[in-house]
Amino acid sequence: MTAHPPRVDKLALTQRVALFGLLGWLGVLAFPILFQAVPAGLLVTSALSTFAAGAVANAVTARIYEHGRLADFGLAKSPTASKEFLRGVTTGAGAALAVLGAPLILRVATLDRSPAAAQPWAAIPVIMISLLFGAAGEELLFHGYGFQLLVRSMGAFATILPVGVIFGLAHLGNQNATVLGIVNTLAWGVLLGYAYWRSEALWLPIGMHFGWNATLPLLGANLSGFTMGLTGFALHWSVGNLWSGGDYGPEGSLLTTLAVIALFLLVTRFSRKPE
Repeated sequence: MTAHPPRVDKLALTQRVALFGLLGWLGVLAFPILFQAVPAGLLVTSALSTFAAGAVANAVTARIYEHGRLADFGLAKSPTASKEFLRGVTTGAGAALAVLGAPLILRVATLDRSPAAAQPWAAIPVIMISLLFGAAGEELLFHGYGFQLLVRSMGAFATILPVGVIFGLAHLGNQNATVLGIVNTLAWGVLLGYAYWRSEALWLPIGMHFGWNATLPLLGANLSGFTMGLTGFALHWSVGNLWSGGDYGPEGSLLTTLAVIALFLLVTRFSRKPE
């Protein structure tokens, strides 16, 4: 079982969560400016900034109030850590494959070759690593030390749903955002918070987050409104936006809604809540 801080009184809880939130918010504002000097694209800069903001917010608050260990914000080393991470990657990637595979099999979507839009092959590993850092950064920000304190002090339901709403609203500024896309993103936030609560560690939600985010662009789909053009293949649909997600990508479709419901059932099935 992962070690974690004891419950705290309401005043101490408010102080710790407020400091965590303030540091995370300042990091999200400041690190993109600092990383502008890095000779990299928007994706890499954004991923590094998100990870840095999450890492600093967790490290500082855990250092001040706890022992400053990785265990204090859900990244403790354990015999099951790598297994949970790989299970998360497999689950997230499998869900993305299902969302895109069914339309391709039914021929309501096609993969069209566009070599001119492809990234150089050498850039793909860099982008995959960036997506991993971005997923880890978002999990540290939304389901790290502050979230975990709230879960232990206020309960799972009172924490997971509100934080999931914040997670969804944080993506309102994404390109081509739609109402269904934000609702699905909100549902993903709830799912990832639930995955933490079931496993009491961040390895599973980080794996799920990364597996999903990596698979969609590899198969030519937009990711949360962004077109990456990794392989030179682009996904084109012959059905409406309700099923395709439009320019926001499959995350703005009913297919993702169904996938998130299925993932809730899977997480409940293969992750046992520690006593």
